[in-house]
Amino acid sequence: MNFADEIVQWYLINKRDLPWRNTTDAYTIWLSEVILQQTRVEQGMPYFYRFLEKYPDVSSFAAAHEDEILKLWQGLGYYSRGRNMLKTARLVQETYSGRFPDSYNELIKLKGIGEYTAAAISSFAANEAKAVVDGNVYRVLARYFGIYEPINSTQGKKTFQKLADDFLNKKMPGLHNQAMMEFGAMLCKPKNPACNVCPVRPGCEAFKTGAVATLPVKLKTVKIRERFFNYFLITDGDTVLMNKRGENDIWANMFDLPMIETGSILPLEELLKQPEVLSVFGKKIDAAEVSPVHKHILTHQRLFVRLIQIHNQPEIKTDKNWVKIDVQNLPGLALPKIIFILLKNIFNL
Repeated sequence: MNFADEIVQWYLINKRDLPWRNTTDAYTIWLSEVILQQTRVEQGMPYFYRFLEKYPDVSSFAAAHEDEILKLWQGLGYYSRGRNMLKTARLVQETYSGRFPDSYNELIKLKGIGEYTAAAISSFAANEAKAVVDGNVYRVLARYFGIYEPINSTQGKKTFQKLADDFLNKKMPGLHNQAMMEFGAMLCKPKNPACNVCPVRPGCEAFKTGAVATLPVKLKTVKIRERFFNYFLITDGDTVLMNKRGENDIWANMFDLPMIETGSILPLEELLKQPEVLSVFGKKIDAAEVSPVHKHILTHQRLFVRLIQIHNQPEIKTDKNWVKIDVQNLPGLALPKIIFILLKNIFNL
């Protein structure tokens, strides 16, 4: 019995009972795969249920407004996934009359679906012989075979994909892929893997050479950008001035507050003298900080965010994207998590 067969046997005994494993419906599997990208199962599960309840099929998803999708996505992060899902659903509705495709060659053409997701959906929904290589599979293969090629290098991706293809059980590709992914998620974990109960430990190169903590190798190519956001709260108690974000930055098409970005967190008195602030609010500003500085971590950015309330509400030169929203309508807006946190206590959201 080779190592892949051993992992399948382990899976059949130890697998978690997850809802998307009890169906071959390509739409449901697609929902789960996109929601769980860069997301722990425990965190993503409530979102999966909410989306499936509100949009039980691709036609209902395609008919949704982008604001509804972003609101339902709130708190999950990587909001581009939600926007791309809507584009995909509309394309499926238009191209396939609401039937979500389940073949790799059809899936790979859709917005937001790459090689991994196309292989996962096609193998789980149609038992197509496509090997899935996600972070868990990279880790299992790198450790078992002792591969030091970086998993995020061009050559590394080719090496691991070929290895996964070579060991794929062509008769049961869906089961094989689920087993490999679950084994990496539950037993061969990034930290503190359960080597003491691992069924393939005797053949594992990383275990034999003491390299479990070293593998897989990943190139560090991402530079974290720090940004400093000064948000302004302008409210009469019944309405609040909000900003509709554009397409070209984080949180595209969501709502936040009027904001001035600076190169660092400035003392309030100094901030109010900045040309960008003066051009909007003028010189006579009655303002006070109403929140501490919050640190908010994104994939490639580290945000430092604070909230400043403008009390005297002078003649503000409003931006075209600024709009007054009734306070009672705030809970229905698609807000980034940090903005929801800032407004939650002020307006009892």
